Amino acid sequence: MDPILQVSLDFIDLPRAIKVAKEAVAGGADWIEAGTPLIKSCGLEAVRTLKKEFPGIPIVADMKIMDTGRLEVEIAAKSGADVVVVMGNASDQTIAEAIEAGKAYGVKVVVDLMELALTPKRAKEVARLSPDYIGIHIPIDQQMSGTASYKIVEEIGAEVDIPLAVAGGINSENIVDVIHAGASLLIVGGAITKSENATNATIQIKEAVRSKEKISTTLFRRATSETIGEILSKVSTANISDAMHRHGWIPGIKPIGIVKRFFGPAITVRTLPGDWAKPVEAIDLAKPGDVIIIDVGGLPPAVWGELATYSAVEKKIAAVVIHGAIRDLEEIKETGFPAYAKEFCPQAGEPKGYGEINVAIEIEGVTVEPGDWIVGDRDGVVCIPNAKAVEMTNRAMDVLERENRLRKEIQQGSTLSEITELLKWEKQ
Repeated sequence: MDPILQVSLDFIDLPRAIKVAKEAVAGGADWIEAGTPLIKSCGLEAVRTLKKEFPGIPIVADMKIMDTGRLEVEIAAKSGADVVVVMGNASDQTIAEAIEAGKAYGVKVVVDLMELALTPKRAKEVARLSPDYIGIHIPIDQQMSGTASYKIVEEIGAEVDIPLAVAGGINSENIVDVIHAGASLLIVGGAITKSENATNATIQIKEAVRSKEKISTTLFRRATSETIGEILSKVSTANISDAMHRHGWIPGIKPIGIVKRFFGPAITVRTLPGDWAKPVEAIDLAKPGDVIIIDVGGLPPAVWGELATYSAVEKKIAAVVIHGAIRDLEEIKETGFPAYAKEFCPQAGEPKGYGEINVAIEIEGVTVEPGDWIVGDRDGVVCIPNAKAVEMTNRAMDVLERENRLRKEIQQGSTLSEITELLKWEKQ
């Protein structure tokens, strides 16, 4: 028998959750989950509404119970839940009370192991209490760090005989790995709920489950330090700025000539206005794919031109970003090389050799360290600190995925304020 596919509705607005749930059920979803954000924002009315809309589909209430296990299972069950979630971090007494209440009210209980509770030792302790499922939950923040692994599913599966429910970053590619690891209940969120067509996304994932063959996807994947470029090639500077809580933008820097998206680790240069020695020397130090970013205090004369560009193209450098002036715009445009600067002028200075390469620089209040990731497109340039590069890149992809879904709903006749219920969520 194939594992059960559960779709997690981690929305904060019930109308959007219902819309996506209808699409997912049409695609063959087995269970529908009222996610924790939905329950927190709408209360158990979310569970009641889902049960009314889908009377033949098991409804999961992800209550994340930490205390008063009996009471919370009871109120979820009376609201229409068929499955209720209690946290593995809760006390054994709370979990036991939740399981007992589940039996009394005819609902299944999942004990969700997450964070510090996500260990084979805790799984064995929980198994003695006889829940219906043991949940293995890879947290979103861990997914964003690029360190998520489903190896823990095998480790826990080797220790307990309770069916395993697995959640966290599952998509049509890795779902087969999760099944092989031993999952009986597959909990999928964003790969369905953030897709433009949740019906098609559900059908695709169900096919991967049925065939036990991976189906490739360009979205809903998370980068590691080795694959960061794969994601940066898809997201925009706007996506990145949103992911960084409206930070990272380097003001005043614009594309000069051709507009072409670029990204790469920073080779930093600090020099004086017009002194182009260090910028040109940085070309020889740079590796293919690097971005040379130059701080000239935002002033002319130019420290970069046609010949430096030809040298950079020869070295396969990704781009140049100049907090200062550039020249030879027509010639640079013909090369197709991405060049971004604060201004342009025909006058160059002299190569006196003042300045430094690969030191921390500060441009318009934004600190750039050697190795930080620099990304540019028509909107401008952003800097992602290297220490947070994987996380912020993955969060930018999450922003892109969510916007894809919003765009589709707008195209279907809604407005942005209607979809996001702005009036409801304005600060009181």
